[in-house]
Parts: sequence; structure tokens; C-alpha cells
Amino acid sequence: MLDTRSAECALIFPGQGAQRPAMGERWRDTPQWRLVGQVSEWTGYDVAELVLRTGDERLRSTDAAQLSIFTMSLMALDYLTEHQLIGRVRACAGHSLGECTALVAAGALSAGAGARVVAARGAAMRVATERLPGTMAAILGASSDIVEQFAAAARAEGAQVWVANVNGPRQIVVSGTSPGVDAVAQAAKSARLKVVRIPVGGAFHTPLMASAAPLLRQALDAVEFEATGIDVVANVDAGLYSAARWRDLAEQQLTAPVRWTAVLATLSRLGCTRLVEVGPSRVLAKAIGRGEGAPTVRYFGYPGEWEP
Repeated sequence: MLDTRSAECALIFPGQGAQRPAMGERWRDTPQWRLVGQVSEWTGYDVAELVLRTGDERLRSTDAAQLSIFTMSLMALDYLTEHQLIGRVRACAGHSLGECTALVAAGALSAGAGARVVAARGAAMRVATERLPGTMAAILGASSDIVEQFAAAARAEGAQVWVANVNGPRQIVVSGTSPGVDAVAQAAKSARLKVVRIPVGGAFHTPLMASAAPLLRQALDAVEFEATGIDVVANVDAGLYSAARWRDLAEQQLTAPVRWTAVLATLSRLGCTRLVEVGPSRVLAKAIGRGEGAPTVRYFGYPGEWEP
């Protein structure tokens, strides 16, 4: 378990979208590469194939993306801990999938239990997307209230679309069926807002993911959540919870929005003015930015990339 005596540092972990082909290559000759074999044993996936030789299209698949990102983040976390680069950690948080990694980092889940949950989560979400295909888009430049109005108007016309991620005060992601997301995108463009399509095949963090819940619940019921002195901030409401609540929270997260802005606010209230993103890309650090009042964000993904 990581040291908990400081109230200044929090670890944050990215979710789906942080993956890229051959992202494991730089870890092959390090002691951390053992984790690739361990995750493969725990889950039945060939993780080395995923992080070394799998192409972009397959790697975007929910099950492949989630397990590969989790493994990459786990190796980076192990390196940071082994080399004592981060010192004391007050809290952890993760964006969507990253919440599972945060629970492992905090000691609430063992690495093996976390890997099994991630594998089940990715597989269940992949099945759900095959049953009910969907898509996502980021709306840039508007508040969550404005984007929610766009989504509500689309739903009033029969569309299926919801706010799925509140990533920043002006970065809101909607998710739903293609016609639903198209309707919100058109409303946003009419309001002269920027729309960035997200190349996914599912309506993540919406009611359309409900069919993934039973398979994920089976995996959650098969693992133990332990009490920990390191707080983990929940995606669903930015709250802090005991070990007994995390099964329900992890299941709720499938269909609930990721309230990332609120998560960051909770970390700030805990005294975490320094954040360290741990994983294969700087996606969270870039989104948080360096504006006035923003926390100091550092990144670690590979040996040699530590930003002290």
C-alpha cells in the first residue's frame, strides 16, 4: 500500500481513450514487465499481444482497451512505488475505467482482483455495445447545464442521448444512439460551439449500458474490497465511501455520468494541490490545464518520463 501521511498529493488514472498501438514496448526490459504476464494469468487475455502487437482498430474495442490501459497504468504505478518517486499519497481517483486502477493503487482491491474486474467490465460493456450500438461526442465551450438542455430537448423528440462526462467547466461529453448524439451536435453547432466526435461504438455512462451490469456484478461479487487509509473519490457523485459501498458504486458507474470536475473539486477539498497522472498518456493532465487556481499536474507513464 502507498504511504498516506501527506495531504498534498493525489494519483489520478486515465480511462478508455488513453491506449495506442505498441504502447508496452518501452516496458519490455523492465522488472515491471512481469505484470503483463500476471494480468494475463489472472484474466485469460494475452496482454503482451494487446500492448505490443495489436492494431488500432482492435485496441479501440472496449475489452482490449480497458485491460491494456489498466496494465500499463499498473506498471507505471509499480515503478513509481519501487523507486519512491512520489512520496506520500493522500487520495486517488480515476476517470471511468481509471477508477478501478485507483482502487488498486489505494489498496482497496488487490492487483489480481482489479484485473479480473476490469476484464469483466470491458467484456460486459463490449456485449452491451453489440446489443445497443451508440457513440459519443465532446461539446466544447458550453457549461453542463447548457449541454443538458440540448440533450433534454433531443430526448423530448424521442432521441436517446445524455450527458455522460463532465470533464471540465467547458468540456462536456454526450453519449447515446447516433441519431441522439447527432441531434445534440447539431444544436451545439447552431450555438457556435465546437463538437469533437469520439470514435467509440457504445453509449458509455448512459442507461444504454444497463445490460452490462449483471456480468460486471458477478465479477464484483467475487472479489474483496478492503478498508484503506487512502481516499478514493467516486465518479458517480465525487463522494468518499467505505469499502462496503464500492461494489454498488462500480456497478452504478456503468450508467451514471462521470462527474470529473466534481472529483477534482473533492481532491482539492482534501488538500491535494499536486496531482500525478499515472498511465500511458497525458489525457487527464491536458484536460485539467494550467489556468489560475488549477492544481499542479505531473505525469508518469514510462521510465524517464517522470516530471518531478
